[in-house]
Amino acid sequence: MSDGSKKGVQLEPYQVVIRPLVTEKGTHLSESYNTYTFVVDKSATKTDIKKAVSDLWNVRVVSVRTQNRLGKPRRHKYKVGYTKSWKKAIVELHEDDRISFF
Repeated sequence: MSDGSKKGVQLEPYQVVIRPLVTEKGTHLSESYNTYTFVVDKSATKTDIKKAVSDLWNVRVVSVRTQNRLGKPRRHKYKVGYTKSWKKAIVELHEDDRISFF
């Protein structure tokens, strides 16, 4: 557990970053502040996320902020359930680096 991950599980970079989160707010952050948002594995730490993003896209990561998002209540006919909880990472890159998703 040299990288600080939980439960002794070693995650590969493609397992840490599940997908980019492309929203209006995320697009604004990437254009204005060179900051990108990702859906990440719930057990990934900030160090894991930083290493995964830098390995996958060959960029320099300045900082990582994370949010644990709770699932929302949903109904289907007479049953009540919840959507899955997930983890969001907001990654700020060095001013010279960019990630192109499209």
